Amino acid sequence: MSESVQVATFRLGSEEYGVDISQIQEIIRMVEITRVPRTPEFVEGVINLRGQLIPIIDLRKRFGMDRVEPTKNSRIIVSDIGTKRIGMIVDSASEVLTIPLDSIEQAPEIVAGLDADYLQGVGKMGERLIILLDLTMVISGAQRRELEDAG
Repeated sequence: MSESVQVATFRLGSEEYGVDISQIQEIIRMVEITRVPRTPEFVEGVINLRGQLIPIIDLRKRFGMDRVEPTKNSRIIVSDIGTKRIGMIVDSASEVLTIPLDSIEQAPEIVAGLDADYLQGVGKMGERLIILLDLTMVISGAQRRELEDAG
């Protein structure tokens, strides 16, 4: 029996992405987001989640995709990255999958317009390809400091 990883999957446009389930705290419906001045373009603002201010980023903007208005399927994925809790707006959240490690391949240099630094690999589940994200790299360096200032 080979080792595997559990990932929470979600969609941005036509692409399916996955994040290690251990980094996910919860997935919530869209709520009103309070704008914060002088934050990076991809930071939508903050929400109050049970008394805690959570900075919210729009993954579409972070990845240079066209912005779309939230729909009834849009979700906020609340994740812990290092010591910081953040929320990420996605088009829809799908399911939790168990992907065998031998079904994960190194990501090509550019996949779906993303910098390879953001990627841990691509998981193959039958005909499905799931782009596995490294959340630490998605929110890295100066952007992480700016998020901490927002929250």
